[in-house]
This record gives sequence, structure tokens and C-alpha cells, in this order.
Amino acid sequence: MNLVNPVVNLDEPIISFGPKSVGVPFSIGDGFDALSFRHSSFNTGFDPLIMVDHYMMNAPTFGAHPHAGLSAVSILFEDSVGKFHNTDSMGNDFDLEPGDLYWLKAGSGAVHDERPRPGAKIHGLQMFVNIPNKDKNTRPDSLHVKSSDMPIIAGDGSRVRLVLGSYLNVKSAESPSTPINILDGKLDGASDFRFHLEAGLNTWVYAVSGMVGLTLGESELMLQKGESTVIEGGQAKSIVTLFNQDSKEAHFVIVSGKPLNESFVQQGPLVASDNEAMNNVIAREAAGLFGSIS
Repeated sequence: MNLVNPVVNLDEPIISFGPKSVGVPFSIGDGFDALSFRHSSFNTGFDPLIMVDHYMMNAPTFGAHPHAGLSAVSILFEDSVGKFHNTDSMGNDFDLEPGDLYWLKAGSGAVHDERPRPGAKIHGLQMFVNIPNKDKNTRPDSLHVKSSDMPIIAGDGSRVRLVLGSYLNVKSAESPSTPINILDGKLDGASDFRFHLEAGLNTWVYAVSGMVGLTLGESELMLQKGESTVIEGGQAKSIVTLFNQDSKEAHFVIVSGKPLNESFVQQGPLVASDNEAMNNVIAREAAGLFGSIS
């Protein structure tokens, strides 16, 4: 589905960019390389995100592992090669294809594993999205969105996939947990994309490759590959223009969502509202109550 990038008149912007954040590189063995962003690197504006890893993966790396109190979201970019085998304790057992999304709402606890099929080279984002404290003990749930079902917003030199959520009058699949919107876009040289910020939503913008310029009112910011920024939700709608002045293609991702504004504690892939709740999570996992992958 191809849609023309819509233009509407909005109020003057009253918000601005946060500081740039650079991904921290890390590797595991010979099959996993990533740039990592953590909530602790942002003073504000990242909520409801907890973590984002931009990774390349060509071999099994993590094995079956537990999640609780969060949603683990896998976004495969379209330049991935081959299939990504997904299994979890809810009984899901299938392959993700290039461009697909898989959302695992771990809730009270689930076990998960993802691994490239032999010969595959997976390029994508792994996001941890927080769950409201009142819902952290709810039953696990999941969502698989195929690339072919994602609307495409096409402009003059821009191509943006609506991976999840909604954007203006365009709708994709909805999250089974914390609502967020995900756009995966590419800009040819000398092109731009006008992104309409919604009042009250935090926005994270990431340069996957190339050089992505941003303008918001009188503010301008340049993001190089591996850099990101946040825009804290304001009280009025605004427009951010993303532009590419280079001859090479620029690739960006935009994630927006309403902040939860709740404290939490994290131990790797486990999140809880406080230390006492975390001790309960660890005890449940040790007792085998997260289930297993057969």
C-alpha cells in the first residue's frame, strides 16, 4: 500500500531537540555486533522505551532467555538476508522475514529465543518497551506483523514504512501492550520527510545510516550514522522536518509513545516496579513459572 505523505497546518512548535546520544558498541562472539542505547543515557524524553539495540546478527547468540515486566520488540530491516527463527514459551514457532516485526509482551514472564537460520544475516532493532506497573503481572501476549502488511508513506524522494501504530490518518497494526508508533524511513539525496509530532508523545529519532538532518522551528540538528536524539512531548502539535542533503541514501527510525512516568528497576531482560517486585520476578523464573520452549 503506497500513500502520499500528508501535509496539514499545525500550531507553531514550542518544543526542541534533546542532546544527541551516540550508541555504545558491543559484540558477542563473532555473530553479534550492536550499538546500544539505554534509558540511563537520556535525562528525559526516552520513556516508554527502556533500551534499543541496533544490531547485525549472523549466528545464534543468546539462546533461550527470560523476559518479564516489559515488551521485547524485534524490528527487521528490509536489507536483512534470510530468515530469523522465533520461538517462545507461548508456543510460537515461526520465521521472521526481512522487514517483519515481532512484539513479545512478556508481562508476568515468558521465555524467548531468536536465531538466524543458517546463512542468514539479520539487520534490525531490538527494543525493550516498558509496561505500566499495574500491568506488569498480566498474561504474556504477542504480535507478528509481516512487512507486506505495513503501509508505506511515499513522498518525493522519501519512502517511510509505518511498522506499527498510526501516523496521521494512516494505520498499521497496534501494539498488544504499551501503545507506540514506529516509522522506518529512507531519504534519497536532496529530499525530506515532514514528521508530525503528536502532543504529549515522546519521540526518539535514530540515524541508521547516512546523515539525517532535523529541523524543528528555528532549531536544527544533524545526526550521523549511530546517533539519536529525543523530543519530549509538548502541549501542542509540531512538525519536524527530516532531510538528506547527501548524495547517499539516509535511513532513519522514529519511535513515539506516551511516557509512563513511572519508576522501575531493571536486571537485564527483567523489569519490575521496585526491588521487592524484582525479587518476586526472579523467584518465579527460578521456579520455572515462565514456561519453557519445547
